[in-house]
Amino acid sequence: MIIDCHGHYTTSPPAHEEWRRRQVAAGRGAAPMPPPQISDDEIRASVITGQLRVQGARGVDMTIFSPRAAGMAHHESDAAGNAAWADLSNTLIHRVVRLFPRNFVGVCQLPQAPGVSLANCIAELERCVTEYGFVGCNLNPDPSGGYWTDPPLTDRWWYPLYEKMVELDVPAMIHVSSSCNPNFHTTGAHYLNGDTSAFMQFLTSDLFRDFPTLKFIIPHGGGAVPYHWGRFRGLAQDMGRPPLTELLLGNVFFDTCVYHQPGTELLARVIPTRNILFASETLGAVRGVDPETGHEYDDTRRYIEGVAWLTPADRAAIFGGNARRVYGRLSAQLERQLSW
Repeated sequence: MIIDCHGHYTTSPPAHEEWRRRQVAAGRGAAPMPPPQISDDEIRASVITGQLRVQGARGVDMTIFSPRAAGMAHHESDAAGNAAWADLSNTLIHRVVRLFPRNFVGVCQLPQAPGVSLANCIAELERCVTEYGFVGCNLNPDPSGGYWTDPPLTDRWWYPLYEKMVELDVPAMIHVSSSCNPNFHTTGAHYLNGDTSAFMQFLTSDLFRDFPTLKFIIPHGGGAVPYHWGRFRGLAQDMGRPPLTELLLGNVFFDTCVYHQPGTELLARVIPTRNILFASETLGAVRGVDPETGHEYDDTRRYIEGVAWLTPADRAAIFGGNARRVYGRLSAQLERQLSW
């Protein structure tokens, strides 16, 4: 089974996004709004012409599916508003999974807000895992939207959430949301900044000494990390830290959302195979056709198959085996869904 670990509901029905627009426009502290009326047929249409079409064309069996990353926009509302938005968004993902249980498994959005304790996110994570069968969460390291006002991911500020993640045996994908800082384009800079910054925060801490089974996926190929692996190794050495393989690679994993062949080959050469999870972010940040190849940029399966030195066992691990290992609840959830 080929499992794409990084998919977002970027084709959600317009009424869903309009609800959030009206909620934000009403301002912080406004009275709660009733949920939008979205039919199962609207959900089917939004997925069949989008993600399902691409899955079929590329031979992908299952997508680990979450709300649209840029749509989380934790900086646009307060904790109460973001809690209502997370509830609505996660419930919509659950409906997609119930309609297409052989194609999608859920990952949740958290109701983060700048300056608000991560304990505020525990109830929603637990609800999504225990009631909806979700297998992970997306964790925004910068709820301020490009201004980085909260402590680093390794600060005890985040520990209440990590304790619950370990208890539930679910990983987090480190994923910033939209940028409100004009210095940082959302998908071209802010996303990659977030990936790289998270890795450096992990490198300088003893987080995994406190949480030896905690797992994170850094998307977009790890941002700058594989390309500058020597720099990170050297910094760790200068700081007297253990080698990166010992310090981080039991807990930190990377996806394959790298949209060209040379970048994918670099990722596969630098990062151990056991730490790479197949992903395409479809339909995501880059949707066009590469004029140099004639293929879509986000057809990442093609790039993995084009890495000549990977063995069949390597490819099997990247395409699905590693996801089952990192997402501890995934295999059991897939069995449940395939029996529906």
